[in-house]
Amino acid sequence: MASAALGQVYLIPCFISDEATATLPLYITDAVKECQVFFVENERSARRFLKQLWKEMVIDNYEWHTIHKAETTVQEDFKRALQRGHTIGIISEAGCPGVADPGQLLVAVAQAMQATVKPLVGPSSILLALMASGMNGQQFAFAGYLPIDGDERVKRIKELEQESRRKNCTQIFIETPYRNNQLVETICKTCLPQTRLCIAADITAPTEKIQTNTIADWQKILPDIHKRPAIFLLHA
Repeated sequence: MASAALGQVYLIPCFISDEATATLPLYITDAVKECQVFFVENERSARRFLKQLWKEMVIDNYEWHTIHKAETTVQEDFKRALQRGHTIGIISEAGCPGVADPGQLLVAVAQAMQATVKPLVGPSSILLALMASGMNGQQFAFAGYLPIDGDERVKRIKELEQESRRKNCTQIFIETPYRNNQLVETICKTCLPQTRLCIAADITAPTEKIQTNTIADWQKILPDIHKRPAIFLLHA
């Protein structure tokens, strides 16, 4: 049982696209109003996001901590805030805190302390891409970022393709937006022609484009997604 003296933690999702404010349910604003302390991946963008949600919010009335990689000092600050009985909000840059996000380390601290953790509904680019891909949604794996080194990247792509074929699972991964085009070129040179690749770019934005083709079809016309946030899904 969680101690009554401990605070609680809200995992507050944010917009994937600034134009897609309707993707967040109204109850998230109610949760924000309960918080006294915020642990955020980027304080500037988190402050701007919260003012979009709640225009009357007096930002400087709250305690702010930047997560970074959730170093020991940040974890200790987090523990103290819980021990003081504060309600804490965690906000990431990735849509959902704790998913491909350093906030997971703070959530682990809260769980170890048996504090109440409340995940709130919001857009996850990973799940939205999977939903729209037409690929296997029963078995899938998220591989995060692929290696930057060329040889290591090719090796990893081959491993993901082989694992997808062996387990009949969808492999999901991401890339820094300015390296998107190079990644697509490498995938198209590495994978078998019949393997399917879904590219989900600008999810929830007006420019959203989610397309699944075979490698053979992608090779005919490579997309230009330079500097566009994207999710990549592979199914062999």
